Amino acid sequence: MTTLGVILGNRDFFPDVLVGEARRDLVKLFAELSIEPVWLSENETKLGAVETWSDAQKCGVLLRRNRERLDGILVCLPNFGDEKGVADSIRLADVRVPVLVQACPDDLDQFGLNRRRDAFCGKISVCNNLRQYGLKYSLTRDHTAALLSPRFREDLSRFLDVCKVVHGLSRVRIGAVGARPNAFNTTRFSEKLFEAAGISVSTIDLSEVFGSAAKINDEDGRVKQRVEQIRRYADAASVPNESMLRMAKFALVVDDWMQSLGISATAIQCWSSLQKNYGVNVCTIMSMMSEQMLPSACEVDIAGVVSMYALQLASGRPSALVDWNNNYGDDPEKCVLFHCGNWAKDFLPEVRIATAPILGTTLGEENTFGALEGRTDTGPLTFGRISTDDLTGKIRAYVGEGEFTADPLNTFGTRAVVQVDDLPSLMHVICQNGFEHHAAMNRSRSAAAVAEALSRYLGWDIHHHNRPAGLPPLAEY
Repeated sequence: MTTLGVILGNRDFFPDVLVGEARRDLVKLFAELSIEPVWLSENETKLGAVETWSDAQKCGVLLRRNRERLDGILVCLPNFGDEKGVADSIRLADVRVPVLVQACPDDLDQFGLNRRRDAFCGKISVCNNLRQYGLKYSLTRDHTAALLSPRFREDLSRFLDVCKVVHGLSRVRIGAVGARPNAFNTTRFSEKLFEAAGISVSTIDLSEVFGSAAKINDEDGRVKQRVEQIRRYADAASVPNESMLRMAKFALVVDDWMQSLGISATAIQCWSSLQKNYGVNVCTIMSMMSEQMLPSACEVDIAGVVSMYALQLASGRPSALVDWNNNYGDDPEKCVLFHCGNWAKDFLPEVRIATAPILGTTLGEENTFGALEGRTDTGPLTFGRISTDDLTGKIRAYVGEGEFTADPLNTFGTRAVVQVDDLPSLMHVICQNGFEHHAAMNRSRSAAAVAEALSRYLGWDIHHHNRPAGLPPLAEY
C-alpha cells in the first residue's frame, strides 16, 4: 500500500461539481492502484479542497501530521485551482517527498460557465509558485490528463515508482563485506558522497566472517536448515558436502551481521581471499539474498549494489550485477552480459551450482564451488549504473532499457545476450565519462522512473539512454 498526500485545488468562481467529480474519480483510481490517500475531508474545507490561506493551513497540518507515512504528494487541479493555496500547503507540511502535478482537461463542447475548468492555465501558475517556493515536482506526460484515462494511470504508476526509489535510497544501509580486490580500482567509491545522499555504509572484515563461521558446529540446526535451503534453491548435486557447509555458515554469519545493523544490501569481496582462505565461492549465497530482495554485488562494488537497489525499488523485482562483457559477433546493437554466477534466480529459469572456471585457473577450481550457472531467457531489460565522481564531488548515473534475446551463446557462468538500440553510443557514454564496467540489470521497464527519481529529487547527473519521446525532460528547466 502506497500513501499519498492529495491536494485538490479549487477556485470559487469555477463550478463546485468539478471538484466533487475529481474526488469521486480519485477514490476509484486509488482503490485500483492500492493507494491510501491523506486528504482533507469535505467537512474540513469546502469540498475538501484547498483555496484559501485557512485551507492551506489545515492541509499543511494534516500532511505534516502524517509525514512519516507519506510516500509522495499528488496535486490535482479539477479547475484552475489556487496557486498559493497549493504551494502553501506543501510548504507548511514541511515534508520532502516527490510531488506530481496533474490538471484535468476541458472538453470542447463544455466551455460554458457550468463546466469550464481552465486547469490548463492553472497548472502553469501552480508550477510557477512551486518553483518560487523552491519545491521539486514532477509532471504528467500530457499537460492535461483525465483522471481515469489510461495515460494518467500510467503516469501515476510511474510516479509511485519514483516515490519508492527516492524514499528507499534516501535512507538505505549498505554492508561492505571485505576489502575490494586490489586489482579493481574500478570499484572505488566515495563513502562520504553517498552518506550525504542518505546512503550509509557499514563494513566488516572477511577475517571476522571466517572466524565466526569457524566457531559454528557442522551439526548446528541452523547450518543444516541453511544447507537444505541451498539445495532447494538450485541443483547442488555436484557440490561437495564440505563446500555446502562452508557456504551455509558464511550465510548465517552475514545474515546475523546484517540484521544487527539494519543492512538491506551488501557488496562482498568474492575473490580472492574467499577461495584462498575459505575454499568456496559464495555466489549462490549472494544470489539467494538478491532473490529475497536483499541485493548483493560482487567485488565490494558498493556503487554497483546501490544501482541494483535503485532498480529493485522501481520495479519490485530482484536485480543483478553484470559485466558489459563481450560483443555479440558483428551485431553492433547486441552484447553479452556475464558474471561468475551470483545472479538472482529471477534471471535463471534453469540454474545449477557449479565452479568458477576463470577463477579456478589461478585459485584452484576445487576452491570455487558455489558459483551458479544459468542462462537468462527472453524478456524486458532495464540497466543502469550509479557512480560517485570524486573529481567533481557529484554522483552520476546512466539508465536505459533493452531486451534479453534468445540468440545462441555457448559459455559458462550466469549469462545473457541483450539487444540495446544504439548500443555503440551507450558504450561511448560509459567510456568517455569513466563509468565502471559493472552495471545493474533488472527484468522490467523501469528506466524512466529511476531517471526521474535520481535526477529531479536526488539531484544527480543522469544520462537516460534512448529516453522515450513524450516524457517530461530530466532537466527541470
